[in-house]
Amino acid sequence: MLRASFVAFALLLGGFATATAQSKNPVAFVDMQRAMLDVDDGKQAKAALEKMKTERQKSLDAQQDKLREMQKNLEAQKQFMKEDVRQAKEEEFRTKLGELQMTYAKLQKELAVEEQKLTKDILARMSRILGKMGEEGGYSMIFEKTESSVLWAPQHLDLTNELIRRYNAGEGKTAKK
Repeated sequence: MLRASFVAFALLLGGFATATAQSKNPVAFVDMQRAMLDVDDGKQAKAALEKMKTERQKSLDAQQDKLREMQKNLEAQKQFMKEDVRQAKEEEFRTKLGELQMTYAKLQKELAVEEQKLTKDILARMSRILGKMGEEGGYSMIFEKTESSVLWAPQHLDLTNELIRRYNAGEGKTAKK
């Protein structure tokens, strides 16, 4: 049963590949991740995000160092403290640890929002360019290449380099309002 299913799948896949190769409407693919990193605007966005991340990481590192120092002092003085003082110091430490964790989560969210904001226009412009490329090339579909979507395809069906070239040449820009 399993072997029959595999054979049927292989025949279907082979038939699709043959039909696609002979079709007037072939398919193509684009590595969007690589394109995002290789276009000039993508490089600028990545640099801006890295700068933002580095600045925020410095702040987090400083808070973390203070917290470590606080923990170190607490451990060293623990045996000499009254029970109520020790409990208060431990509660203060837990509060500061929770604040640090919330700050980290907030900064991660801010980075994600900023990344989405910086890449939104780039992706929209790439989409316009790909639409034009699809029409010009007579493609019935253009797939996004990911590790699980396009396992193998002839190199001539990869439109990534052409997308990057056209994007950097200024294609796909819309008139500003």
